[in-house]
Amino acid sequence: MDNNLFPAIVVAKAWGGRCFQLNPPFVMSDVKDELDPPFEILEPTEWRGPVIFNSPHSGSVYPRAFLTASRLELATLRRSEDSFVDDLNLGVVRRGYPLMRAHFPRCYVDVNREPYELDPRMFEGRLPSFANTRSMRVAGGLGTVARVVGDAQEIYRQRIPVDDAIRRIEGLYKPYHRALRRVFTRIHRDFGAAILIDCHSMPSSAGSKDERPRADVVLGDRYGTSCVAAVAETIESTLRAQGYSVSRNKPYAGGFITEHYGNPAAGLHAIQLELNRALYMDERRFERSASFGRLATDLEMLADGLAAIPIEELRPYRAAAE
Repeated sequence: MDNNLFPAIVVAKAWGGRCFQLNPPFVMSDVKDELDPPFEILEPTEWRGPVIFNSPHSGSVYPRAFLTASRLELATLRRSEDSFVDDLNLGVVRRGYPLMRAHFPRCYVDVNREPYELDPRMFEGRLPSFANTRSMRVAGGLGTVARVVGDAQEIYRQRIPVDDAIRRIEGLYKPYHRALRRVFTRIHRDFGAAILIDCHSMPSSAGSKDERPRADVVLGDRYGTSCVAAVAETIESTLRAQGYSVSRNKPYAGGFITEHYGNPAAGLHAIQLELNRALYMDERRFERSASFGRLATDLEMLADGLAAIPIEELRPYRAAAE
């Protein structure tokens, strides 16, 4: 990897560790209130276990050009955010585990998709021949560059240039994954195994009057294929002991990150954590609720529980034997 792509390093004293501000080669804007940096990795001073937390959808910095091109109000665009999920997990850094988070919003470019899941209906110009234009996510308007948010509301006033989408992918999506893979590989090298907790949030209701209340947390391990059983079992038992209701793989089994980073036979484990927004925020006002602190503390305890899994249960030879 070319380290010159990621030159900026600053010290984050508040968390007792280092905060790597990773600036991609594509410059979003000279205006400092936009994406500068577009994402970051918060590293602890002392690493306590083979665990990394990732918050790819909590970004809330909306480039002005994007807002101008959108036909929707900011409040509507924000419905696709995993608001405050990165802040919920900040405490894990203090306890000895790294956290990666995006600052750009998922409706601008979604790093939990294939790199080129693109809908030809929303672009001016010809898409690359290798673009995936037929996935179910593209059909639903939720590709790498989304066409819709919320209840299938169209984002853009008119078609946008293909080159705009390619710039977002080359300048944000790919550097994000290079950086995430780099840290994940480092953990695997140092500990002999690595666990990636991909953190997301879900609306408390899908909007149907007949729908049963959603669980507090949904674990997605791609139906047991993206991590060994000990990882999912540790998370579920810890959360249930803390008083949360937990379900697995329904309605969320894990997305691109869980599927492509999880390789238990190689000692690489990934699981998606979907938090019910009613646990920690006012969904209508986009404000933290009084229970925010409790959930943040419980997530710190969860991180410690994951780090306590015997490394022999995570290493490649053990996973291959299973």
